[in-house]
Amino acid sequence: MRGKIMKDKITKPVRIKPVNNFALLFVLSLFQLVTGFAGANCGDAFEPKVMIALALLIATEWVYLIFFYTVFHRRNFELEIIAFFLSGVGLVTIGSKNADAALKQYFMILAGILIFIFLMFLLGYVDFCMKLRLYVAIGALLLLLVNLVIAKTTLGARNWITIGGITLQPSEFVKVAFIFVGSATLEKIQTSKNIIAFIGFSMAVVGSLIIIKDFGTALIFFVTFLIIAFMNSGDIKTIVLAVASAVMGSAIVLKYRSNIKNRFAVYRHVMEPEFYYSTGYQQSRVLVGLASGGLLGLGIGNGNIRNIGESTNDLIFGVICEEWGYLFGIALVLSFVCIAVSALMNSIASRSTFYSIASIASAGMLLFQTALNIFGITDILPLTGVTLPFVSQGGSSMMCCWAVLAFIKASDVRTYNYLGGAKKK
Repeated sequence: MRGKIMKDKITKPVRIKPVNNFALLFVLSLFQLVTGFAGANCGDAFEPKVMIALALLIATEWVYLIFFYTVFHRRNFELEIIAFFLSGVGLVTIGSKNADAALKQYFMILAGILIFIFLMFLLGYVDFCMKLRLYVAIGALLLLLVNLVIAKTTLGARNWITIGGITLQPSEFVKVAFIFVGSATLEKIQTSKNIIAFIGFSMAVVGSLIIIKDFGTALIFFVTFLIIAFMNSGDIKTIVLAVASAVMGSAIVLKYRSNIKNRFAVYRHVMEPEFYYSTGYQQSRVLVGLASGGLLGLGIGNGNIRNIGESTNDLIFGVICEEWGYLFGIALVLSFVCIAVSALMNSIASRSTFYSIASIASAGMLLFQTALNIFGITDILPLTGVTLPFVSQGGSSMMCCWAVLAFIKASDVRTYNYLGGAKKK
């Protein structure tokens, strides 16, 4: 009898209680309201635009959750809640400096969410995605060609185009195309023809970015290429060869690109008098601000980093750590780690190689970009000028981040349990 009881205990399946997404979103909404009020009240007068933008974001979050919970019976909202958290922190930080920018940032977040939803439905049709890969690749190359022809130079890089008063960064949208094309091309086929085609596409993309002097984004693309290549082949020798080729190419770029050489010249020397008031100005001020922020921060609006150029773009992590504290900065980093862990778990159980490759490549891209941003502004790595995903100000970056997140979401087997679009072969 005792043996039977012990056997029942061993064989009885362990039930893991699902996450209460409504409770999580409720807590997040309270947090956003409190921080939003602080951000709106940190200047000389209360700025209602910040609270309006934040209220719209909270309303959007709840509409999204309730709609997909009731209509499509979805239960896996962990990734979206993390993205809502990061986007909300960015909105408050941006709005606390410039209230007018808060509403604009909200609409960029909304655009990103709509793109995320669109891709979620599209990615449910794997066979259709296979057919689209060539057209997406051609579209990405044409977009880069337009960038090369009509883009204007901003902060040393020619990677911005203006159409009808709207400024866009084409390379951000090419990130999405790159993951889509790489995953779809290598999903079923192991032929040299398709592999060579993808390598050629990758070289064209990275080469175009080097020409327009967007070295940071080119590096992100290269690392993503390595991830996709390794996921496809599992051959470490191929990766080593690719890295060696990249090192040789980087040496050539450093020789002829003076702006990049200057970034390496100041690397690890930003606090020296020679660079403190010149090329190392931003990084040195970030380091000073981080030292003064402490564990809990100086309070929203009380920092000095916000007064530096690009404080809500490349330097926004420094602003957050100075004003919100080290502990909160660590929480932001852990949020990206959670996204990466989720992608890894999803890829193991995904129903298609397409989803596995896309999920890992997307998480790798987001995590590497985060590392480049944080390590760059803190002088651990040379400054590359890339944005902090979901947090930094900018429409193109925001829409790209939400689009990339869709690949990770699609790899979760729970996503298409109730969607008719997911058709298995």
